[in-house]
Amino acid sequence: MFDLIQEAHVLIVGASQGIGYGFVQALLQDSKVKTVYATYRNPDSATALIQLQETEGDRLRCISLDLTNEEDIITVVETIKTEVPQLHLAINCVGFLHDAAIQPEKSLRQLNVDQLTRYFQVNSIGPVLLAKHLVSLLKGSDRSILATISAKIGSIGDNYLGGWYGYRASKTALNMFMRTAAIEYGRKSPKTIIVMLHPGTTDTRLSKPFQKNVPAEKLFPVEKTVALLMDVISHLKQEDSGHFFSWDGRQLPW
Repeated sequence: MFDLIQEAHVLIVGASQGIGYGFVQALLQDSKVKTVYATYRNPDSATALIQLQETEGDRLRCISLDLTNEEDIITVVETIKTEVPQLHLAINCVGFLHDAAIQPEKSLRQLNVDQLTRYFQVNSIGPVLLAKHLVSLLKGSDRSILATISAKIGSIGDNYLGGWYGYRASKTALNMFMRTAAIEYGRKSPKTIIVMLHPGTTDTRLSKPFQKNVPAEKLFPVEKTVALLMDVISHLKQEDSGHFFSWDGRQLPW
């Protein structure tokens, strides 16, 4: 995907583990990639990423970032701007589904304001604030791509099972935010392509509690998911900006 670029600079947001860490590993194998900026929120869960930086040197730059804090986003963007003229690829892999206190809601009676707010802060608001501040780094003479990991469960047209109110709605909101941002980028940064990507069910911490009923052939190792999504990204055209794609390249319904 960097064939026409001498030296590519890449940002992976949410790179401490799972799909984000997989992207970091894959991109470091590409000789065209000169710099990978990789963000993490909690250093305790980013030990593998930080250790990788020790072997990669200046080619991998690990930066602390809480995507729900706009000041953090601004600081990271300004730091990168002092070092490189343009980003060629930015992938946001941050997502929230559950933790010790929060589980996906199965019915209306389980809804509460704090849980819904958390879903939207991480899955919707953070990503669009990232898009807000990345314009200056993605805008340039070279083509650039801003990809965000979404989820098919956020498709209204594909919702036949119900449940998971907060996660579903926050991913739907993410898709609308990024679709709208793509229209504005078309004016401000016309060489930037913005897409949302469904990775399929990947064997990560996020999906671990919900894997029991997933057929083995539909549970992807991280390496497979990353390879599939990189293939989708590498085939993107300008007219694809603002659309929602599955891991197999199919465009998904809103």
